[in-house]
Amino acid sequence: MMEIKKVGVLGCGLMGSGIAQVAAQSGYSTTVLEVSRELLDTGLKRIDQFLAAGVAKGKVRPEERQATLSRLSGTTDYESLKDCDLVIEAVIENLEAKREAFSRLERSLKKEAILASNTSSLSITEMAIATKRPQRFVGLHFFNPVPLMKLVEVIRTIRTEPAVEETVVGFAKNLGKVPVRTLDRTGFIVNRLLVPYILDAIRALEEGVGSISDIDQGMKLGCGHPMGPLTLLDLVGIDTTYYIADIMFDEFRDRRFAPPPLMKRMVLAGFHGRKTGRGFYDYASEPPRANDFLTQR
Repeated sequence: MMEIKKVGVLGCGLMGSGIAQVAAQSGYSTTVLEVSRELLDTGLKRIDQFLAAGVAKGKVRPEERQATLSRLSGTTDYESLKDCDLVIEAVIENLEAKREAFSRLERSLKKEAILASNTSSLSITEMAIATKRPQRFVGLHFFNPVPLMKLVEVIRTIRTEPAVEETVVGFAKNLGKVPVRTLDRTGFIVNRLLVPYILDAIRALEEGVGSISDIDQGMKLGCGHPMGPLTLLDLVGIDTTYYIADIMFDEFRDRRFAPPPLMKRMVLAGFHGRKTGRGFYDYASEPPRANDFLTQR
């Protein structure tokens, strides 16, 4: 089994910066790449602020913060990743953009390195076969926020070498994560189960089964969920979930994965959830107020 010493991360957005942070915190020499210095600086600042907040709360020791930052470097040059043992892609959720990133990376990356994608919905196989090393390619799906969420899905394709899968599972454990193994099927484990549940909650709202608040309260108090499905959807992003559901419906052609009409119209209208200040709830007030007008006739 290959030993991972140096880690590369493609993308320093919300997910990429989180992955880079946990890798550096876990003792790995980590290099994160962005397409521009501005985006890179924003991502590195996010990591620094997260660690500083951890120090302020007593969850991160000051020396641990400094050690993490010393193991972390940023770049806009793919050549800087040539000696990495594992490179994790976390660029935008677009197949062509991901293929382009891997193509540029492989021009200088050593041949024994492992490639991984953090995609939540796209085919790992489609990405793998576009590279020169499909047998050394896996899915490595982290959850947001990466430093706090314990789960990682490790996705193998029919071309993935068993030793590569074992190496990546070991790497995930070294990050303090709990890896679960799954095959390359759209949605993997979590989204395969979660997306139909969330879409059904929207359909229940459309059909007048209950109000936004009542649907959320019902699942919180009746099933012990930490938050209701519509609150969760606002947190994850209605536009993001819509995109994932569209891909899953295209794969399975099953109504369970079809985005409901209300969801489509909310995305078009800019109601994307917390990140835009409004979704099923209005976040301009505290506590957030349910947007009951969404289904009023």
